[in-house]
Amino acid sequence: MTVPPSRPDVRRLWLGTYPAPGTASGSGEGVWRVDLDLSAGRFDDARQVVSTPSPSFVALAPDERTLYAVDENTDGGLSAFRVEAPDGDGLELLATVPSGGADPCHVVATPAAVWVANYSSGTFTTVAVDGSGGFAGEPEAYAGEGTGPDTDRQEGPHAHYAVPTPDGSAAWVVDLGADRVRRYRVTADGTGVEAAGTAVTLPAGAGPRHLVFGAAGTAGEGFAFVVGELDDRVHVLALHTDDDGLLAADAVAAVPACTTPGPEGVGAFPSHVALSSDGTRLYVAVRGPDVVAVHDLEPDGHAVRLAHRADAPLEGVWPRHFAVLDTADGDVLVVAGQNSSTLEALRVLPGDAGAEPVASLTLPSPACVVERRILEG
Repeated sequence: MTVPPSRPDVRRLWLGTYPAPGTASGSGEGVWRVDLDLSAGRFDDARQVVSTPSPSFVALAPDERTLYAVDENTDGGLSAFRVEAPDGDGLELLATVPSGGADPCHVVATPAAVWVANYSSGTFTTVAVDGSGGFAGEPEAYAGEGTGPDTDRQEGPHAHYAVPTPDGSAAWVVDLGADRVRRYRVTADGTGVEAAGTAVTLPAGAGPRHLVFGAAGTAGEGFAFVVGELDDRVHVLALHTDDDGLLAADAVAAVPACTTPGPEGVGAFPSHVALSSDGTRLYVAVRGPDVVAVHDLEPDGHAVRLAHRADAPLEGVWPRHFAVLDTADGDVLVVAGQNSSTLEALRVLPGDAGAEPVASLTLPSPACVVERRILEG
């Protein structure tokens, strides 16, 4: 049985990390746990709960009793941890399996399987799970193909992100190296997938990285939004069902990810994209300028228009990922500043005001932030 947290003003967060700058992988990095006290405006009880190599991305199972972490190394791995205590106080390693490729950088958990995007090898991997969240089969890896015009970054496929379609019938895999989103049909039992071609092709050199589907009942319904790491743009995808009965898309528009320029000689590199809690706004983290851009989703006939509202400056450097917390006073973004070893919380303000600081914390090279939304009763 699950019940809401007894203190909605205190939010539990799980953090994935990278090795500290200048140190080798496996030298002490791991998964951290921290509480954000919204009433007091501070982070509390931050501690590393398990040591595991380069867990740059973590994901909770739908019942939040199992946490999965990648090992972003050449010999990629995927670990499953049982969340030990009812309040999520610790982690117990269940098993580690190969990730099916090199440098896994994203993991997502569905009720019947765990999906992994392996960046350097370009492979997409699925692993079936049992009712308790443990691995129930061998990893199945699917190779990508294709290149892009950026010969330094797009010499081959680079799977960067995986996400289920809103109806759960397919997996979309964002391929930075091939400027496309690959598509896989999910099997009837949900434990595996079958390759199903390309969902959408992006403009050459876009370097698509992360993607989010628009929310039902909002201007974003029927659309998806993908950030181009290499072209510093948000691409709007209009969704439709193809002749195979699967969701596909057309790239119909693109806007700059932010209006703040990056430092000279550095540029701007969008990392993560997410919807606001009510689905009416789009948030984009951009490395280089080190901001979170806020865009409104506005209806435009049968289309949707992205209206840039503000760039919220960050204290930290190189925002790799963020979580969106739904609070009574509006959204709070918790941002992982990878290169500055900072975690910071910002409250998004209405209109064009951007965001205001809530709390900040120093911890080694955070890369991913996941909120634990339910507690066991």
